[in-house]
Parts: sequence; structure tokens; C-alpha cells
Amino acid sequence: MITKRIIPCLDVRDGRVVKGRQFEGIADVEDPMALASFYDESGADELVFYDITASYENRGLFTDVLKSVASRIFIPLTVGGGINSPDDFARVLGCGADKVSVNSGAIRDPALIERAAKKYGSQCVVLSMDVKRAGGHFAVFAKGGRERTELDAVEWAVYAEEHGAGELVINSIDTDGVKDGFDLDMLAAIAARVSIPIVASGGAGKKEDFAALFRSVPGVDAGLAASIFHYRELSIRELKLFLKENAIHVRYEQA
Repeated sequence: MITKRIIPCLDVRDGRVVKGRQFEGIADVEDPMALASFYDESGADELVFYDITASYENRGLFTDVLKSVASRIFIPLTVGGGINSPDDFARVLGCGADKVSVNSGAIRDPALIERAAKKYGSQCVVLSMDVKRAGGHFAVFAKGGRERTELDAVEWAVYAEEHGAGELVINSIDTDGVKDGFDLDMLAAIAARVSIPIVASGGAGKKEDFAALFRSVPGVDAGLAASIFHYRELSIRELKLFLKENAIHVRYEQA
């Protein structure tokens, strides 16, 4: 039985962890180094770190903050933001990341997925997708959800798998920060077409949302959340115990 993963996400802007709702109303949360250490000690399976304005501002990722975060944790670290070339993969991996998440850079240059996979291995290449319902289908957005593209999310996921991506992080703009549950319909549509691991993001508000996610969309391998963990509304150990008691296989260690 495949173990389901629970993954906190650090959205970083100007060296601070921030959080918004539907990619707007961004508010300051905490120091990323302190929060990363907290999650490492709290039973998180992995950690995701996004420099959320790097692509929009057309600059490189904050490597100094990344290095500090990577040095403080022992769980796998996925990093994204401003990834536009294989050299960016090398720079981020060199700072301590285990996997590199590419979003807008792959939309501009889809061949980047295959080039990176061939150079660093599929296990290092994560395609992050910001998705919103638009025009009767699931549309992919770029630059932190600011720009709609012509890409269909399901077909984009299929392309990514066929060209070497080892994992997908699917962010629902519609449910982001709403805390009313994951976008199960969208996730199911994508999971039906790919076989690589899927990390679901956007909408978690309570522990029951994770149970519904894993039961309704078995093809989803991990649930990602931010604000409910950041604001201590739900602890990762509490969540994992709940999932375990509800016959969902997770890695659970008592404190």
C-alpha cells in the first residue's frame, strides 16, 4: 500500500513566508527558517518552498533564504520560483533542494522539462500547475496565477509525464485559501490521465478534507497545505493520526 504524504508549503516573498486567498490578499506569516524547522520536527513528510514573485519579477530565486532553510531540515525539499533553464535547476539543487519545481519557465519553454529530466533525472523534475476553471475547462495560469495561458491542465499534465516530469503539484486557484476542501473534480480529471505522483494543493481547511481527497481520488499521492498548518489550526501529527484511524496509510510517529 502506497503511503500518502502530508506536505506543508512555504510561499516566500521578500524573505518572509506569506499566505493569501485565491492568490490575492497576501499577508505576512513568519520567518521561513523557523517555520521549516517547526515542520521538520512536526512529522511533515516533505516541504515545498516557493519564491512566489521570482517569475513575475523576472529574477532568480532567493538562494540565501533557500540555503538557510535546506540546512535546517532533514526531510525532502522541493523548491520553485524563477526556474527557466537547466542552469537554474543546478543552482537550486546546489543550494540543498532535492527536487525542483518548474511552472512559468516550462510554459514559456516546454522543452525545459525534458532537458532537465535528461540532465538531472525525472525524480528531480516537478511540474507545478496553477489551475482555474475558465471557458468550460481547466486552464493553466502562469506567473503566480496572474496570466491565463492557452494550455489545458489535463493535456499539460500528460505532456509533462511524457517528457520526463517525475511529479505534479496541482494548485487550484479556485479553492486556494478558501478552506472548503480540495478541488476533487479537477484532480480526478488529471489523475485519470497520468501515472506519476500527484500532489494536491489548494482548499484544505480541516482534517476531513484530506480524508476526502485520498478516498475520492486514489491517484493523488500527497496533500499540500499552508495556512491551516501555519496558523496552528491543525497539527500534522493530529492529521496523520486521524488518517491512520480512518484506514488511510500514512507515516505516523508519535512525538
